[in-house]
Amino acid sequence: MKIFSSNLGKKVDLKPLADGKVGMYVCGPTVYDLAHLGHGRSAVSFDVMRRYFLFKGYDVKYVSNYTDIDDKMINRAEEEKISVAELAERIIPEYEKDYAALGIMKPDVLPRATEYIEEMIEIIRRLEGLGHTYLLDDGVYFDVATFEDYGKFSGQNLDELKMGARVDVKEGKRNPQDFVLWKFKKEGEPFWTSQWGEGRPGWHIECSAMSFKNLGEQFDIHGGGLDLKFPHHECEVAQSLCAFGSGNFAKYWLHNGFINVDNVKMSKSLGNFFTLRDIFSKYKPQVVRLMYLQTHYRNPINFSAELLDQAKAGLERIHTFVMCLKVDYEKLPQGNGGELYGEKCLEDFVYYMDDDFNTSGALEAVFSLIFHINSLRCFRTLTKDEVDSAESALKSVDKVLSLIFFEEEALSSDIEALIEEREEARKAKNFKRSDEIRDQLLKEGIVLEDTSFGTVWKRT
Repeated sequence: MKIFSSNLGKKVDLKPLADGKVGMYVCGPTVYDLAHLGHGRSAVSFDVMRRYFLFKGYDVKYVSNYTDIDDKMINRAEEEKISVAELAERIIPEYEKDYAALGIMKPDVLPRATEYIEEMIEIIRRLEGLGHTYLLDDGVYFDVATFEDYGKFSGQNLDELKMGARVDVKEGKRNPQDFVLWKFKKEGEPFWTSQWGEGRPGWHIECSAMSFKNLGEQFDIHGGGLDLKFPHHECEVAQSLCAFGSGNFAKYWLHNGFINVDNVKMSKSLGNFFTLRDIFSKYKPQVVRLMYLQTHYRNPINFSAELLDQAKAGLERIHTFVMCLKVDYEKLPQGNGGELYGEKCLEDFVYYMDDDFNTSGALEAVFSLIFHINSLRCFRTLTKDEVDSAESALKSVDKVLSLIFFEEEALSSDIEALIEEREEARKAKNFKRSDEIRDQLLKEGIVLEDTSFGTVWKRT
């Protein structure tokens, strides 16, 4: 199995630190507002990776955090005249709803930054004792000059480096890239007690502390969006290697690509910004999940309504196939003695997913299976063995994709009776009554679709 590790800049063979086990830490959101498309893209990307490790038989410990204290949290809470803690308590459940709708498994550990203040203070103490910090009037800073490899992780040239979005310009800093580890409190802000004074942690130290506490000084995979590579992950690497020693911290780094709108990175400042709720109001969450998976996780997604419509059509094709799969099953012959397309689908699925989680290729394997089974049905050469093999393959791959099988609300006995009556009307060539029932069901939110394999229904 090969993965692309950002810190190495190439695909490498996956070799976990412990046989049969994978430890993953994925940077989660700052919970000051609802989840947007970028949050969903990252969460789905790493959910699929986690699911695939489980599919391959690994024992996975998956940790993903909530940042519930930082400048954005403080500013939004002040705007809304509530406490930062109240803001977090309101927003976090909304993330959980949206992520659950996208089919994302809940992490094994969901740490909140404010629960790990002591661990952050301990790491800062270590760094101070090793000569990596200095004090200014507003806090404790990490001196990047004490870590000679600063910039190498993200490929930055420090002589040409422009200031990162979260790197504050501060008089007295020894280097422009020096970052704050502990911020002294300001009037009205939440604070904790430390040996340096009352204050709160800097952003970068939070993830080092939460990953260390839950996965140890060294673990297998650290993930997050490409926008976090610099400065956040660069700073994490610097402070963690300095605190825990060279060779510790994450072995592999994986980053998902941006969401673009009209080839421009999505951002609030440009007005090309969409929350997941915006999209869920028009498309089912499974459509959004499929839209993400149609593109390799490392590549950018150029978001558009057309892309969602394409995913919607693809999902409907999959779901229609699943509903048709066992139509007239009892009438089929037992076997054909040849290669089963379900087995080929599963083989291709593993081939693509083993190649750095290539979900676009994995989906090709699914659609190829659909094409071949439908062809066999059209030529009346479909067998029970082929159907069983296809169903088994789809159930296996859906443990990773989480979009093929879905739970539909059960139909009432009255609706089922109408569908049966319509089938009888069609057989009797009473098309007037058949159309009347179709229209009646449509008013009830039930769409009937007559395929060459039989009639299936779905909700509008």
